[in-house]
Amino acid sequence: MFFYDTPGLTYDSGAVYDATTPPPSTRKKTMAKVKFTLSGVPDGDAIQTCSNLKTALTGNANFTTPVPSLATFGTAITAAQTALTLADNAAATAKQATANKDTAIATLTTLANQLVGYVDLTANGDEAKILSASLSVRAAKAPQTVPNQVMNLSLTAGDNAGTLDAQWDFLTNAKSYEVQTSADPFTNASWVTADTVTKSSTTLTGFTSGAKIWARVRAINSKGKGAWSDPATKIVP
Repeated sequence: MFFYDTPGLTYDSGAVYDATTPPPSTRKKTMAKVKFTLSGVPDGDAIQTCSNLKTALTGNANFTTPVPSLATFGTAITAAQTALTLADNAAATAKQATANKDTAIATLTTLANQLVGYVDLTANGDEAKILSASLSVRAAKAPQTVPNQVMNLSLTAGDNAGTLDAQWDFLTNAKSYEVQTSADPFTNASWVTADTVTKSSTTLTGFTSGAKIWARVRAINSKGKGAWSDPATKIVP
């Protein structure tokens, strides 16, 4: 074997190595690193991984003085397994206890409702008797009246040509609302019912773009019809 050098090149027994491919004797050896984590690993799997590690290191001639000692490591594994078993048992017990509690409360609720029903029937409307059973008396239901006048009616351009969106204040004692419209100018006879709805808004359709339209709304319930709102107007888009 012989060696001689030329700038930028090295000759070794006929093999040529340049600056990017050094001779084998000068190449750096990649150092292997341990890949290990217990982060995010389920408790049972983490304990089993540690147990496998202890088994692999026991009597291993490559690692004769482990730190911590395998005895200490084994004690920690046993303690973790014991704690996990106790926690799992406690969770199962708590789950069953919760189920038992829910069943007991449901039974108690049914019996309480039956007992209260008995008191209500037996008291026959006598407030003093009801109060003597440590029960409350329902407030008298206010009689229903004719709805008030609808307030704050407004008209805005609808999403489509020839439509208008109408909106007004909600009335708690209204069962429905009647919406009427009229061309401009409106008269007592020009109003036409355009919609009847249960919510406090609606989309009015079928108008000619550019027309001036008036609208009014009144609330209705079983006692009658409320007063018409003040009319609102809008040019149809």
